[in-house]
Amino acid sequence: MDRARLRQLLEQVERGELDVAAALERLSALPFHASASATLDTHRELRTGFPEAVYAAGKTPQQVAEAAAALACAHDRVLITRAAPDHYAAVRALLPAAAYRQPARCIIWRNGAATAPSGSVCVIAAGTSDLPVADEAAVTAEMLDAAVVRVTDVGVAGLHRLLSRLEALRKADALVVCAGMEGALPSAVGGLVSAPVIAVPTSVGYGASYGGLAALLAMLNSCAPGVAVVNIDNGFGAGLIAARIARAAAR
Repeated sequence: MDRARLRQLLEQVERGELDVAAALERLSALPFHASASATLDTHRELRTGFPEAVYAAGKTPQQVAEAAAALACAHDRVLITRAAPDHYAAVRALLPAAAYRQPARCIIWRNGAATAPSGSVCVIAAGTSDLPVADEAAVTAEMLDAAVVRVTDVGVAGLHRLLSRLEALRKADALVVCAGMEGALPSAVGGLVSAPVIAVPTSVGYGASYGGLAALLAMLNSCAPGVAVVNIDNGFGAGLIAARIARAAAR
């Protein structure tokens, strides 16, 4: 349940259109919904401003679809990350309006149109190989109603490409910068903008990159101020943080 639905319910009680017993029945599923495979936090949007997301990796298509359907009963939007095509097929059987977003590997569902954007986020991918993580961040931020600008393939091997997009970078309320290999791009961006930078190390690179560990350590040791770092390949976490910063800036 989100704030809009809860307000509507309370206003119905206030106007006498709904009795207290009926309102309590509707609220009985809060603050969680328990199924055979999951216990879903249906109260999370009231506390944090965004519903629980479903992490699909390791779950069966049926488990993901059941979780998505339960969340759709309580919220106007559902986000499923790290989803495969078979997860999407199962979800769409229950939620026909669901869409599969590539390369983010996300399933999204909305009941009605998105609300007006609240703040702006710029998502930057150092290379095309970083796009799955970068697009996961972008889709997440969009689901939190941020206006998102994507900047792709501007890694430090050709820094002039980044400088040509400087105007877009400086307009954003928050930036997400995804890079593998040596992970230098967030430091370069951090020295060019005044908004917070969320750095995302990706598991892109040759052997000595150690699955993104080299990029992670480089970002943690950034000499540029204002750069924070999330875990390897965590586009979802970066997108959520950036959207929250953008929302606060828009206020």
